[in-house]
Amino acid sequence: MSDRTSDRAQLLSSAEALVAAWESRFGSFEPHPATIPEPARLERAWQAFAVRMEDHYPFFHPSYAGQMLKPPNAVAAAGYLAAMLINPNNHALDGGPGTSALEVEVVEQLATMFGLRAPFLGHLTSSGTIANLEALWVARELHPGRRVIYGEAAHYTHGRMCGVLGVEATRVPAGPDGRIDLDAVESECRRGNVGTVVLTLGSTGVGAVDRVEQALSLRERYGVRLHVDAAYGGFFKLVADAAEPLVDPAPFAAVSRCDSVVVDPHKHGLQPYGCGAVLFADPAVGRIYKHESPYTYFTSEELHLGEISLECSRAGAAAAALWLTLQVFPLLPQSGLGPMLAAGRRAALEWSDRLAGSETLTLHLRPELDIITCFPSAVSMSEIDLRSATVMRAGMAADDPIYLSLLGVDRRTFTTLHDAVLADAPMARVLRSVLMKPEHELHVERLHARLEAIAGSG
Repeated sequence: MSDRTSDRAQLLSSAEALVAAWESRFGSFEPHPATIPEPARLERAWQAFAVRMEDHYPFFHPSYAGQMLKPPNAVAAAGYLAAMLINPNNHALDGGPGTSALEVEVVEQLATMFGLRAPFLGHLTSSGTIANLEALWVARELHPGRRVIYGEAAHYTHGRMCGVLGVEATRVPAGPDGRIDLDAVESECRRGNVGTVVLTLGSTGVGAVDRVEQALSLRERYGVRLHVDAAYGGFFKLVADAAEPLVDPAPFAAVSRCDSVVVDPHKHGLQPYGCGAVLFADPAVGRIYKHESPYTYFTSEELHLGEISLECSRAGAAAAALWLTLQVFPLLPQSGLGPMLAAGRRAALEWSDRLAGSETLTLHLRPELDIITCFPSAVSMSEIDLRSATVMRAGMAADDPIYLSLLGVDRRTFTTLHDAVLADAPMARVLRSVLMKPEHELHVERLHARLEAIAGSG
């Protein structure tokens, strides 16, 4: 058993012991016979379940550098398990008094990380999608009938959620670097009827960071709200605040002057799915959430989290896991969570340097965060598209596998960045690698060597 596995087992055992001690305070009772599984049936089901669980990629391993996937930290898993066995509901204080208090504390820590000053309003959500939905819903209520502007490299959830909300959405171009074109945004603002501009702090495609600090003037000139989707890149604020920052600090510092921000602890915050968060700079938006529920809010005069959330039932276990994690790995640049983000960033910088010197592979775009994009060197977009897909499949099937993903790049962007490549296709897929595990820093040389070998053999 590895040290990693042993540590996790010990933590999970401690979680079960914690819950057992808590349950013992309330007296013993006999479980109802209907709740006791038949042993043979349970054994058959467990064996079948074990087979099904084998059908996953090794998200935990450094060889997996494909999508934004990794297991939760063992501390988070133990915290989640302990609270899950109790099963509190953070919709109302009587459903989860302990975990509701933990949620308030972690939201304060997230707000502090972004530089938001009290008073503010915020809570956890079940996902970044729901967090963005809430931010856009509040924006609609504050600016009814006005448009939402977002960039073509922004997550598709914004267009989709605007459709759900019945809000007119306008998608504006992004530059070849993946950042929103702020000149195009201002042009739309001059046209009028714009209520909210969505800015992305770490796009899911290439990790592009919009120039939030440059967008601040739009609010002053046109009265628009600024919403920051930092679901992926938000925790890089810790890297930006380091004594020697590995990312440009300006966009991250500007978040504190925006109207709302979303971040996903289930990405770089070491948490299991699903754990998102939405924060509002102005707590007065809480009036938009106001509703009556005479059968729910009866045990406290204090504000219930369900009174400032679109969701009703929400797992208190998510708050418990995040609280415990941030006690062990606090939101600090030089210790706790900060060094983990820095490791992924250094890994991306090192790999991009290696790619820049490769004769077999071509760096697509210099990374802003921890996402690498590259492609097998070739003369045309069609050949690059075919070879990228072939290399990805070959890497996964190899005896010593490497797991990557693909990113589609349109012809305009591709030819701008690589003008020597023949533009004979409307789109080309390139290889994409997300280096979000700190261990990736220790495996960059091996990952690069494996990828070069696979690309060179094709």
